[in-house]
Amino acid sequence: MTAQEKIAKILRVDKDYILTIEKRFSAATGKTGVFERMMYENEVRIKDRLERLELSGDVHAKEVFDALIVKVEASDVKLCAGIGTTKCTTNADFVLAVEAVKKVAKIPKGFFLKKEKAIELLTNEPPKKVMAYLGYATVAEMLAKEDIVEILAALRFVEGNEWLNKAFFTHYEKLTPNDFEEREVEVRALSPKWSKYAKIFVMKKWHNVSHLKEFGILFVIPVSLGISGELLRMMTLIYHYTHEIPFYSDMFREIAKNPKTFPEHLISLLRGDTIDDQKLFAGGETSRWLVIQRYLTKDDENDWRLSVPHINPEAIHWEKAEEDLETSGNLFSGTGNDLKFWRDLDWVGDYFKDEMGNDILVSFDLVDTVMSLVKRHEDVRFLYHHQEALWNEVFMQYFSRKELEEYSKKHLIRGYFEI
Repeated sequence: MTAQEKIAKILRVDKDYILTIEKRFSAATGKTGVFERMMYENEVRIKDRLERLELSGDVHAKEVFDALIVKVEASDVKLCAGIGTTKCTTNADFVLAVEAVKKVAKIPKGFFLKKEKAIELLTNEPPKKVMAYLGYATVAEMLAKEDIVEILAALRFVEGNEWLNKAFFTHYEKLTPNDFEEREVEVRALSPKWSKYAKIFVMKKWHNVSHLKEFGILFVIPVSLGISGELLRMMTLIYHYTHEIPFYSDMFREIAKNPKTFPEHLISLLRGDTIDDQKLFAGGETSRWLVIQRYLTKDDENDWRLSVPHINPEAIHWEKAEEDLETSGNLFSGTGNDLKFWRDLDWVGDYFKDEMGNDILVSFDLVDTVMSLVKRHEDVRFLYHHQEALWNEVFMQYFSRKELEEYSKKHLIRGYFEI
């Protein structure tokens, strides 16, 4: 099997897409043999990690998967010890995790919706579930006694996405760039008082970290899943959002240059809109790429857009988060080398035989492994973080991570570009 065929198989795409990419990108950059080098590096990294896991080269898929799960659990134990706890289950532990992140994350100021404007929006569209939960009859009474940041955070897990998209966001249609300001991102563990209501949200999402990018708020919900790997899962996701929020803040600044289209583009960004037009890939000599700003697999693993060339900003944020995680480890005695195991594995994966001789794709990506641990009792194995990272890696091998991020921002609203 050629390198091009191998990558096409892993990505579940037509080999012709890979050949077109090679032709166009080689012409644009002068680089050759890129896919061969990628697959060689993929083999080198897998061989190295299998040796560290004390597994032989002819190991079965389940053995690799199980060994990666055990490694996540071991890394989590060391990370817990590093921040000063034995396991991450209490609100005090969540606070420790947030403070550990703050020591590493370099979060720039962002362009966010003013808090006084947020109060106006809440007044115009009262969050009735939040108010009922806290026991308030009016928004004014609630905001006089409660922290506005916690109220805004609660919109995500108490009111929910349907209310945000269909009710709250309708008021965004009248927003202007003047309703935004430059200020710091707020990262915090929420008050324990939200734990009772938040359990439903956490059990659905299988993590307890969320954010509101237009407000510059990143928060840990005070609920534990009670599943091993809790701290590793939590800290990696917090780091992810410390990169995602500034990314979108840059987008807010960019769309603010045109006040006329600002609200339309703002709502589109917050919904995670992705172009859905198959005619874009109806032939032609150019290599056309989509910019997909969310993980479509969560909604439909057979979405056609996953099977055509694309880049994904989410995978950029995860790559940076994994680098931050290693930096965190270097701050704690005996943790750095252990967490280094997961570095540079985001796009790494390969097929291994199962007991029946069938080819099974195994992702070595940290996030896929952590999420597979969460759903292990259902025998669910995640692959999509690895596959999206591989698409990004193909682009970066010809260009660079800086250009990947630039292309993501420049073409996010339009939804695609061509080379």
